[in-house]
Amino acid sequence: MYTEELHNLLNQKFQEEGFRDCFVVDIVQGGKNITIFIDSDQSITYDICKSVSRYLEAILDEKLWFGDDYVLEVSSSGLSKPLKFPRQYIKNIGRDLKIQTIEGNLYEGKITNADNETVKIEFLIIQKEGKKKIKSLQELELKYSNIKEAKIIARI
Repeated sequence: MYTEELHNLLNQKFQEEGFRDCFVVDIVQGGKNITIFIDSDQSITYDICKSVSRYLEAILDEKLWFGDDYVLEVSSSGLSKPLKFPRQYIKNIGRDLKIQTIEGNLYEGKITNADNETVKIEFLIIQKEGKKKIKSLQELELKYSNIKEAKIIARI
């Protein structure tokens, strides 16, 4: 309900100076609770989220799509949310990623390259030969259409 309208409003906001590299990752509506996850090609700051929230609140208060009593939360997509768009992979080149393919295979590695069609990761394979462990660096290129879920791995 009103998801398309919210997308349109956000796309208008993202035409403004200072917001041009921002994009919508997800809109979650549950009754009068609206949670909007946004990202950008650089970084999402608290001030960007606050500005987007105030922009939407002014319009929602005027249009009364959710009545007077609604809860709006605008947040960055964060590390816990799966990547959905090629630009998120591109933004995170050099970071570690955990990927589950549609076939059910799991991979964990560093993003070495990404474009609009594929992501390339590099990961370490450890094989045993007798008592010796042999380590080799492998590279895998996956089409986004073959990825079921991918999340950035937060390293402390």
